[in-house]
Amino acid sequence: MLLAANHLSFSYRIKPALNDVTLTLAAGQVIALLGPNGSGKSTLIKCLLGDLRGAGDIAWNERPLRQWSRRELAKQIAYLPQTPTADPQSRVIDVLRLGRAAHWGAFGIESPQDATVLAEIAALLSLTDLLDRPLDTLSGGQRQRAFIGRCLAQEPKALLLDEPATHLDLKYQVELLQLLKRLATERQLGILMASHDLNLAGAFADELILLQEGAVVARGLAADVLSPKILERTYGLPMVQTNHDGRIVVFPKL
Repeated sequence: MLLAANHLSFSYRIKPALNDVTLTLAAGQVIALLGPNGSGKSTLIKCLLGDLRGAGDIAWNERPLRQWSRRELAKQIAYLPQTPTADPQSRVIDVLRLGRAAHWGAFGIESPQDATVLAEIAALLSLTDLLDRPLDTLSGGQRQRAFIGRCLAQEPKALLLDEPATHLDLKYQVELLQLLKRLATERQLGILMASHDLNLAGAFADELILLQEGAVVARGLAADVLSPKILERTYGLPMVQTNHDGRIVVFPKL
């Protein structure tokens, strides 16, 4: 098991943000965290990384989180925050190179393997023709692909992604999720991603975890979690469910 997290709780001062959350992530599995703003999705991801420390137990590869150094952990887990940052004048290739930092030798010397990995990632994400472009000349979607490329350049065992489809148009959202699903299968990556898109998450994730006020209110397949009654209680909005070509689709009842 890549990740085992048990009974996680966390509070910002006196305000609870997570309440007794338990989850596991296996190699090759895609899990989507769902829930309204403030439900605890980003807080949960930061706890799993060790950026926030609360109650409960977290182990990566059966080794407690506290026993991992930051450099060791960076070879296991790549993280994409909601609003990734970099110097606007940085070129795309510079952003991708940062993903190799944990693999560099003494004095930050890059190896031929680093160059091979970067070329492969650039091709995967259609970034090859943009490698010399500064970030501030790119569209929002192109920048997001560069940041995702930085994560993949780490060659991690797990990806923790906080709203990875941000700034991407519908075509690139679908292509990104198809890519993540393929990487999970072909490279046995474990992927945990926060998402606001119920239908795309339901179409691509192996498991959905629905959070409300820091607690898990439903988990399982799309058919189990994307229930109008559950979603109405969670989002405070009447919902309708339909089935399209064998896929569960939900939308607000207007």
